[in-house]
Amino acid sequence: MRIVMFMILAVQQRRVVIENNHGEKLSGILHETGSKQLVIVCHGFQSSKERIPMVNLAAALEKEGISAFRFDFAGNGESEGLFQYGNYRREAEDLRAVVQYFRGENRVISAVIGHSKGGNVVLLYASKYNDVHTVVNISGRFNLEKGMEGRLGKDFLLRLQQHGYIDVFNRKGKFEYRVTEESLKDRLTTDTRAACLLIQQECRVLTVHGSMDKIVPVEDAIEFAKFIPNHKLHIIKGADHEYTSHQGELTSVVLDFLRESFNAEKDMPKLLLKDHSFRSRL
Repeated sequence: MRIVMFMILAVQQRRVVIENNHGEKLSGILHETGSKQLVIVCHGFQSSKERIPMVNLAAALEKEGISAFRFDFAGNGESEGLFQYGNYRREAEDLRAVVQYFRGENRVISAVIGHSKGGNVVLLYASKYNDVHTVVNISGRFNLEKGMEGRLGKDFLLRLQQHGYIDVFNRKGKFEYRVTEESLKDRLTTDTRAACLLIQQECRVLTVHGSMDKIVPVEDAIEFAKFIPNHKLHIIKGADHEYTSHQGELTSVVLDFLRESFNAEKDMPKLLLKDHSFRSRL
């Protein structure tokens, strides 16, 4: 009689609240698989941990036996604090608080992943701390001086000078947030090129971008490739900024890169080592 044994992977999702260095509580969801390795997933501008592709990426990692944590930056989603335009460096410090918390829980932070503005945040983090050696930038913006007119209007600088602030409303006329001179300056003084050049050679960086992204042009992805020392670029043909019709391809590209990186560091989860032709199941 042949006995076949199956291992059942117990996966739990639970809320974790982490305090940043401003005393604000950051709300997140831990996809707990029991692995010591943990991947942190960061959302974009005026977004949250509940948006695509953050949920799908965390779920794909979970299915492969890797624990993942997706959270809301201060002032976003369920986290405390006021939403601020700009805020790139402060959000990198939110990420720092999350990394330190889980290290205190004896976790190995295997990678950080960021979508859109979150892509900029994970790169800023890598440039400053150099303690997570696998970074994924999904649709981040290289030229931060661009892309403001679409949200603020063509005459935003004039209005800012006249009133000292700009109030932004959605299409239904509902107030969303206020842009101050200070917050605009924060964005314009965030030097993406300098940050890229500070990322160390041992840090492996993947930039993924959609060829049909109308929010952040694909040319920005090519700029990242020019300045990050250890960089891989993948353009997904036909994909928009949210990868609306390309979620499966996005998760496959990201997870394949993580496999390569974990292999290179000889720190790859056992479930991934079993199948070197590994693909996302989504």
